Amino acid sequence: MAGKGKVNELIVALNDVCAEKGIEENVILDALEAALVAAYKKNYYKGKNDAPNVLVSIDRKTGEIHVYAQKTVVELVEDERDQISLDDARAISGEYEIGDIVNIEVTPMDFGRMSAMTAKQVVTQRIREAERDVLYNDRQDQSLGLVNGTIMLVESDRVHVRVEQYKDTEAFLPKREQPEGEVYKQGETMRFYVSDIRSGYKNTQLILSRTHPGLIKKLFEMEVPEIAEGIVEIKGIAREGGSRTKIAVHSNDPDVDAQGSCIGGRGIRVMAINNELKNEKIDIIKWSEDPKEFITASLSPAKVLTCEVDEEEKSAKVTVPEYQLSLAIGKSGQNVRLAAKLTGWKIDISAGEE
Repeated sequence: MAGKGKVNELIVALNDVCAEKGIEENVILDALEAALVAAYKKNYYKGKNDAPNVLVSIDRKTGEIHVYAQKTVVELVEDERDQISLDDARAISGEYEIGDIVNIEVTPMDFGRMSAMTAKQVVTQRIREAERDVLYNDRQDQSLGLVNGTIMLVESDRVHVRVEQYKDTEAFLPKREQPEGEVYKQGETMRFYVSDIRSGYKNTQLILSRTHPGLIKKLFEMEVPEIAEGIVEIKGIAREGGSRTKIAVHSNDPDVDAQGSCIGGRGIRVMAINNELKNEKIDIIKWSEDPKEFITASLSPAKVLTCEVDEEEKSAKVTVPEYQLSLAIGKSGQNVRLAAKLTGWKIDISAGEE
């Protein structure tokens, strides 16, 4: 039969590959059949318009491959590539009627070699896609957001990282995802946030981040049991990676202090996060559905005297003691900028009298 030899060996090996990678065998075989149709037309016909409608079938048990020209039964043949007369069809089988499809085998003698090459390419591609799907599913399950990684190589535009959970997957920390001033040393272990998953030329790539707000969220979920259990809720995060973060929290239990839970006894919880972020400043803000209270709290550590809000414009005019004006605004405007980002309100600060 056609298509034996190397292809059969590949089909046998396919069982092991599918079992190891968790891929359904039919998924690869269906893709291989489609790829072989394209390969057949490309190699045995000069142009697409010259090629007949063909079907490639792979025997799921033996791995034998057959190529069939598919022809429609008609009364008068106008195109011999895709049509066959009723008389010729009934010469094959007396059961054919007008409009039926006749499969006529046209498997080339050397098709097995081409099939083996095509199969290898398809299997490789499908494995990459399957691995990427696994990563995406993990990410949707929120198990991939935070990963542990070891610095392998530091380059000018990116850092190569070996992610413990996915050792066979390439992982990079681009320059744009690195906090300003953060230094990386080969062999150093730290935590990263997976900001993107891409299909690379050879395999799946993880794009890591040390500046993403998601890193803050995941670290607090890990360090604060009340957040993991849903007792304390993170309402918002505003961050300038490597410098400062403001995180708004709310307790769903009146007996639990949201800020205290995040800080921990003697500050141990927030200190652990602070150490992971290499001393990035973290302001833990009490969230409120009252805009005045939330905006006032968001400008911490500055003391707010008055806060007037315009709900239509979603803007606020805030006054602080003159000696705290620079504190409220922050270095290069950072404090008020993060407060505005956290609350979603435009904030105008001026000095007032106590």
